[in-house]
Amino acid sequence: MAIPGLLSDLLRTPGPSGRESRPAAIWRDWCRPFATEVDVDHMGSSWARVKGTASGPSLAVVGHIDEIGFHVTHITDEGFLRFGGVGGWDPMNLVGQRVVLDTLGGPVYGVIGRKAIHILSEDERKEVPKLKSLHVDIGARDGDEAKARVRIGDVGVVDVEPLELPNDLVVSRALDNRVGCYVAARSAQIVSEAGGAAGDFLAMAVVQEEVGLRGAGTAAYRHRPDVAIVVDVTHATDTPGIELGEITKAPLGSGPAIERGTVIHPQVFELLYETAQAQDIPYTIASSSRATGTDADAIYISRAGVPTGLVTVPLRYMHSSVEIISLDDIENAAKLVAAFAMQLLPDTKFVR
Repeated sequence: MAIPGLLSDLLRTPGPSGRESRPAAIWRDWCRPFATEVDVDHMGSSWARVKGTASGPSLAVVGHIDEIGFHVTHITDEGFLRFGGVGGWDPMNLVGQRVVLDTLGGPVYGVIGRKAIHILSEDERKEVPKLKSLHVDIGARDGDEAKARVRIGDVGVVDVEPLELPNDLVVSRALDNRVGCYVAARSAQIVSEAGGAAGDFLAMAVVQEEVGLRGAGTAAYRHRPDVAIVVDVTHATDTPGIELGEITKAPLGSGPAIERGTVIHPQVFELLYETAQAQDIPYTIASSSRATGTDADAIYISRAGVPTGLVTVPLRYMHSSVEIISLDDIENAAKLVAAFAMQLLPDTKFVR
């Protein structure tokens, strides 16, 4: 299975938190042929509406379009860039990476460097690297040349291309959570091709999840959906060193995980669960207490509360440049969300 065109374009386009406009524009353009309304708000969160055929409940399906990255905090006299994280990084994943910065003059390429092992002290070799000990080398002669090309506050991402592996697996940065945005758009397309659901289907690509669930909160406040499904990624459990018990078993290829927990509305979970069974869609069940760590945490408390569900796709090596995911799991997530939408009828109510 080839990487779907929309997902491939999203993965190849940088868009860290606060600078999501380029992948967001790609997402909106893809949705225009089948959506009845496509737009973007002041925060940068995008939506594509498929008009409902009756007076059924409106459904928002939400993925976040931002990815983790870094921002320039200081430029040395020698022309090296010091930086901080945009979102949560394990610094070990950054050493030796190629990067691209979004600057006023266009993309600037560089590498993240650290002292070579030959000149690290014995104690330094034992230490886990810290962000403050790393730097970006853009090949500048000195600080003046670097400052002519890069400004404080410019942002960047790891510069890698998506890679297809056997067994319909994909490697890329930003699968967290361009996958959720793809599923939102793809499920909207499926609903549109089916003639529409009873209520409006609102696919959303929201911003700034990685720095505080911010776009989801403002988007939910604006659109006031009757019910919402957040689509994100979860930790695949089929890699060495993961201990089951604290987290639920969810290997690659097992289908989307349907969340239960304090944040999740029980009836939304049950309808997702029943839909997966009725449609013979592979799935697992995940359980959480208190927060989910996703946009569901912001949406379910918007205004007077939004009945919210969470569908996640298993992912290996989250928050790295080598995240791995199954294309089958992604497509099954889109099928599940679309089938859920078609189950929402004018008399569907979500009460506790």
